[in-house]
This record gives sequence, structure tokens and C-alpha cells, in this order.
Amino acid sequence: MEKVEIVIIGAGAVGLAIGYELTLEKKEVLIIEKNEKFGQETSSRNSEVIHSGIYYPKNSLKTLLCIEGKSLLYDFCEKNNIPFKRCGKLIVATEKDEIGDLLKLYENGKGNGVSDLRIIEKSDIKNFVNLLNGEIAIFSPSTGIFDTHKFMQKLEYFIKLNGGIIEYNCEVIGLEKLNNEYKLIVKDADGEIFELKASVIINSAGLNSDKIAKMVGINNYRLYYSKGEYFKLSAKYKNLTDYLIYPVVKKGFKSLGKHIVLDLQGNVKIGPNNFYVNEIDYSVEEGHIEEFYEGIKKFFSFIKKDELSPDTAGIRAKLQGPNDDFADFVIKEESAKGVKNFINLIGIESPGLTSSLAIAKYVKNLL
Repeated sequence: MEKVEIVIIGAGAVGLAIGYELTLEKKEVLIIEKNEKFGQETSSRNSEVIHSGIYYPKNSLKTLLCIEGKSLLYDFCEKNNIPFKRCGKLIVATEKDEIGDLLKLYENGKGNGVSDLRIIEKSDIKNFVNLLNGEIAIFSPSTGIFDTHKFMQKLEYFIKLNGGIIEYNCEVIGLEKLNNEYKLIVKDADGEIFELKASVIINSAGLNSDKIAKMVGINNYRLYYSKGEYFKLSAKYKNLTDYLIYPVVKKGFKSLGKHIVLDLQGNVKIGPNNFYVNEIDYSVEEGHIEEFYEGIKKFFSFIKKDELSPDTAGIRAKLQGPNDDFADFVIKEESAKGVKNFINLIGIESPGLTSSLAIAKYVKNLL
């Protein structure tokens, strides 16, 4: 039976970032991914935003790793010719009764160490975006967008260059602790079963990470699937705004609300909505157009409903259930549960993409 030092389960952005970090350290790394290529789930179905660290509780992993991660990510993109744009973000109170929550968000961000935030008064909002409705706004200049596919492609390249191996179309269907190592049972694309041993397991399986944890007897993590859809604006609104535009969210939020996002070509879409589902399904329901129209009308009252059309959808793996408050990332070495050298990454939703390179360093330190 073949044996490797470290097996990483999952080749999304976080799994690849961990593989990159560990192969830099000359570790023997095998990444196992059930899909035919990297990032086929949450990592490629999102708004491609580099977040600044405004929203989450002080000293939470989401805050600390987001703030560290955005700097690492901008630096990585610049050094490796990954397309990105530090476009900045406006969080806009469109009604007077939202101002108090917006100011609390501003103080939260400053308390988290996001030092570049600015308050934009009503008279100045249209200097940022013409025709934008708003009473007051926060401007976050360190928020940006980037090409997530090319980011993951570059991580894959470096992993292989550094001697790591990635096996696609391979699914872990069994996992067992044997003394000081682990036996994995893996099924390939042809239905063939093979076994291998590893000294260290890193569970970065995203939507399936709780199922992987259960294979070694860790049953106290439950993931919920939260679906988010996007609608795109007519091509006539290309370059409508140079900035991302977000609504105000209240404490205990389940998502950041339906916001206006850009791609690197200036195309505009709005989303996501946020609703819990039991199945993984990436279709977009055309009948949801009304809520997206109401969402964008808050910011731009001149846009017509028929200028919106369905775009894409993604699903987040959340530890936060429908009636729960904030839930932080779980990034934990599980010796206390009797499985030494088994590292769980569970509930790695937003800002997980922004945080990916920082998460990788955090995992390296756990080893």
C-alpha cells in the first residue's frame, strides 16, 4: 500500500493554497479531488471579491485571516500576473433608518484594524458613482476583485513544480485511523478502488468536509447549504460603476445582502440572495427576479426589471444554521478528539477565498 506524508482532501482555493504553502516547505503532499479539475464548487461560484475585513467580530478567525489574507493575495496576484483590480467598495445606507447600522459597521471595521475606511457624506456619494442613491456610505479602498480561476491555476502550477501531486476524479469514500497513520479508501473515475496511507490528513473538502470528519468519528460538526443566486444587468450598463456597491447589514447577518459586483471587464451583476437548501443545485430561478429588481432599485432607481437576467449560482457550506448567529471558521488539529495529525477545515465560507493564503499559513503552523 502506497504511503505519503500529507494528504489534502479537496482542491478548491483553500486546499490548493495549503498544498502550495506545504510544498514550499518541501513537504510530500498529495491532493485528492473528486471533480475533474480544481475549484469546481464554492471556489468558482462566487463574486471574486477580495474582502477587507469589516464585517466579522474582532479577533475571530474570519477577521484575522481575512485581513492577513487580503495583503497576501494582492501580493501574490501582483507577483504572478494574476489579473486583479483594487477597485474599492461603497457600503451605502439608502434610507435614513439604516445610518445607525452603517456607523456601527464602520466602528466594527476600524476596531478590526481596517484603517483605511472613510465615511462618505450624502453630498459626496455622487462624486463616486453618478446617479447612486444614498444617505451616507462607507468607502473601503482595499476591497477588490480578482481572477479566481487564474489564481487557482497558478497555485496548481506551483504545487506540481514543487513536487506535489494532485489526483483529480478521485473521491475519498473511506478513512480510518491506524495507530499513528491513516488509511484512505479512494474511488477513481472508472470506479476502481485503491488504498493508501498518510501520516497527516488535511480535510479541506468544502461542502463535504463534515462528511469527511465523520469518517474518523468526529460527529459534532454540521454543515448547512446556503444557496446564492446572481442576476446580471444588460450590457448597456457595462461600466455603470467603478466600485462594488453593498447594502447595510445588521448584526447577526446571514449574508452581506444583494450587492452590485463587477468583473474585470466592467460587466455588472447583483447578488447573491441567500436561502438554505438540502441539495446541491446550481440552477437560477427566473422567478426570483423581483427580489433582485427591488435590491438594485435601492441603488439605481432608473434600472428596469427587464434589464436583469439570470446569471450564476453558488452554494456555501455554513456552520451557521437558519436560526443561528455568527459562526466562525473551524480550522483545528483534532488530537483532542483522538485523531492526531487530522486537521479539519469546516465552514470555510466567505471570506474564505480572500483568506486562503493566510489559512494555508495557519494550517502549516498547526502541523
